Amino acid sequence: MDLTIRPATADDAAACADIYGFYVRHTHVSFETEPPGTAEMARRIAGYAAGHAWLVAEDRATGDVVGFAYGSPYSAREAYRWAVETSVYLEVGRRRTGAGRALYEALFERLAERGYRRLVAGLALPNDASLGLHMALGFEVVGTLRRIGWKHGRWRDVMRLQKDLVPELGGAPPAGEPG
Repeated sequence: MDLTIRPATADDAAACADIYGFYVRHTHVSFETEPPGTAEMARRIAGYAAGHAWLVAEDRATGDVVGFAYGSPYSAREAYRWAVETSVYLEVGRRRTGAGRALYEALFERLAERGYRRLVAGLALPNDASLGLHMALGFEVVGTLRRIGWKHGRWRDVMRLQKDLVPELGGAPPAGEPG
């Protein structure tokens, strides 16, 4: 599949909402229970793109958005400002096509350029495909929150992973602010 990875715009909100809506309605991957509409997705794109990044994968043959990845604040607490929570979602049937890797690699590059230092991801379990992608991209498992969310009639565990964007985090924080 030939893809263009580019920054998302408000025009991509409907496609992103459609892709994400499937996961909200039919899987335990997202802990949201109601899919956000186009207007809410446009608000999220604008908000996360401004301080972090929101990218889409567009199929060059059709021009359709087939996936998206974004970075968002890990926590509102000031000391966490160099850490970013990452997420990636693909259109159903697009797993194992390289789209997730392409989105994430472009996202990681953009976040590093913006001064972020550490990535964090949360995976609702089980999710072997996402775990495989994250491990292949250098994330390390740092723990599992047991029975932390209720979705589709049962308690769900969430695995937490992290990845350094720069090789050495020791010493003083970077000059300036990320974003």
